[in-house]
Amino acid sequence: MEAETLALAQEIDFSLWGLFARATFTVKLVMLMLILASFWSWAIIIQKLIAYRAARTEAGIFDRAFWSGEPLDGLFDQIGAQPDGSSEKVFAAGMIEWRRSHRSDGGLIAGAQSRIDRSMDVAINKEAETLQKGLPILATIGSTAPFVGLFGTVMGIMNAFIEIAEQQNTNLAVVAPGIAEALLATGLGLLAAIPAVIFYNKLSADSERIVSGYEAFADEFATILSRQLDT
Repeated sequence: MEAETLALAQEIDFSLWGLFARATFTVKLVMLMLILASFWSWAIIIQKLIAYRAARTEAGIFDRAFWSGEPLDGLFDQIGAQPDGSSEKVFAAGMIEWRRSHRSDGGLIAGAQSRIDRSMDVAINKEAETLQKGLPILATIGSTAPFVGLFGTVMGIMNAFIEIAEQQNTNLAVVAPGIAEALLATGLGLLAAIPAVIFYNKLSADSERIVSGYEAFADEFATILSRQLDT
């Protein structure tokens, strides 16, 4: 009897595709959702890694140009009022408000410093929102994927017990496929969740460092403008 059971078990396809193909509709739906969530999270991760690297490179290039000694008006005329880079946008926001604060006779309108600071803060907030876009999706996938996989496992095990009851048989050939299918859902849930959580933490920290760089530049730029206001 044991030899017959082992022979039947060896004939069962325990490959990933075989386990997926034998699963019930509900478990298949759960697996597909987890696979799509995994691809979605990796797409966000790759896109953010590329975007953050580009943002750091752009910030470094602009920082060198800003501290090169070139007059600020000349630098602003060079990059324009609607630049592409994030650091340039913060600088442009401050320069636009600086120029708008001058009267026709060359004097400054009262409250110029506070308006310049607010303009750069708005620009920084917009860039921070762009940098952090997509990160909540990673957090959601990281926190919910294990539970979705667990739901698939529960459904798979329940179906396995139903099959055992229908066949009135508890040998390995009957029990093993259902349990394996159920555990596959948990594995897919962890496969989607673990990279999402790891890279959410990393990308959140990277985003905060980049935004902190913009804020530090805005403070330095505001200090330079305040000196000109005082003189």
